[in-house]
Amino acid sequence: MRFITSLIIRRLALVFACSAFISYGIGQPAQQLIKVVVAPDHSDWTYKPGEKVKFTITVLQSGNALKNAIVKYEVGPERMEATKKDSLSIANGILSIDGGTLKTPGFLRCTVTAFVNGKTYRGLATAGFNPLQIEPTVGNPPDFHNFWTTAKAELAEIPLDAGMTLLPERCTENVNVYHVNLQHYKVGTRLYGILCVPKKEGKYPALLQVPGAGARPYYGDIANAEKGIITFQIGIHGIPVTLDASVYSNLMAGAFAGYWNYNLDDKDRYYYKRVYLGCIRANDFLTSLPQYDGKNLGVIGGSQGGALSIVTAALDPRVKFLASFYPALSDVTGYLKGRAGGWPHLFDKNNLTFNNTREKINTAGYYDVVNFARQLKVPGIYTLGFNDETCPPTSMFAAYNVITASKELFTVPETGHWTFPEQREN
Repeated sequence: MRFITSLIIRRLALVFACSAFISYGIGQPAQQLIKVVVAPDHSDWTYKPGEKVKFTITVLQSGNALKNAIVKYEVGPERMEATKKDSLSIANGILSIDGGTLKTPGFLRCTVTAFVNGKTYRGLATAGFNPLQIEPTVGNPPDFHNFWTTAKAELAEIPLDAGMTLLPERCTENVNVYHVNLQHYKVGTRLYGILCVPKKEGKYPALLQVPGAGARPYYGDIANAEKGIITFQIGIHGIPVTLDASVYSNLMAGAFAGYWNYNLDDKDRYYYKRVYLGCIRANDFLTSLPQYDGKNLGVIGGSQGGALSIVTAALDPRVKFLASFYPALSDVTGYLKGRAGGWPHLFDKNNLTFNNTREKINTAGYYDVVNFARQLKVPGIYTLGFNDETCPPTSMFAAYNVITASKELFTVPETGHWTFPEQREN
């Protein structure tokens, strides 16, 4: 049974990753004429605390080392002040520098900028020091379980009141596509998404696809519904997901700007309460469908969605497996302890003046992925990279390391906030 479940997880992880790559552009960065390649001297990029790391910097043009390139480099713990920096010309295009070490588990990053013909090119590498021993900094509120049990009970009292509008222009010979709206966490609020259901009569597994940060239209995961999976792609902001893309861009520049800070001083009103409950509400809908097979429900996402996949699986016992790509919202209080915290960097130097209060730090504990990761009871697949500048690996390992449920980690050190095809095929 465990082997079968593992196969299901792998299949769903693959199909989501492929659709995410196509829909959201989460892929390898575009190549540039000049490449700045930075690499630690251990092939797996990992070290023991106290062990020194050497970084090799190579500036390439047309695959060959570019002589006399001007570079500036900085070395230091990720997202912290540099402990070493310099600017110089590389005579033969290759430079080796002593990056020093870390005395405790964490990550040390070398960031390099090359200046060629009036343009700048950038590269980086991040060495991990015993990352599987990184411990979280975030507090676990004593009433964490009761808080969310009460919130779920209150949600269950709200009628689902589901509405489904067929989108004929998106339907295929084998799949029906619907714009769905559900009553959310209180009467009068709505949750929207795109549902794709195989037309052929039968019972099917279901997959909830939770979104990355921001706001955007959704088009539905039709390709994977063609393969026999009910897919439900949701938005989190309580507005239809079929509007023109410019509407979402305008909202992100206006009403939704910095939504991750909204009501952070109140755990009952913080913006992510509606988001987390919205994922459960989406599962209420999925499991009510007559085509659902009644047993195979998965959740999957990347970045903010990677966080939501962990949160949903922890809160909702109907979820049987999850896949999380570079999860955000993990150990956000790291900055208060002198190290990198997770996106959205609530307590970094840019936000500390506004958010460093007892109330906001307390609220963060109820929403930090670490405290949901502790609760996981279902198997999951996780993937991340050491070079992620959006979701620092320190924060992601802080969450991953507390998971006691069956878990599988696919680490590709050189990836950042993106994936190689091999990660999507794992």
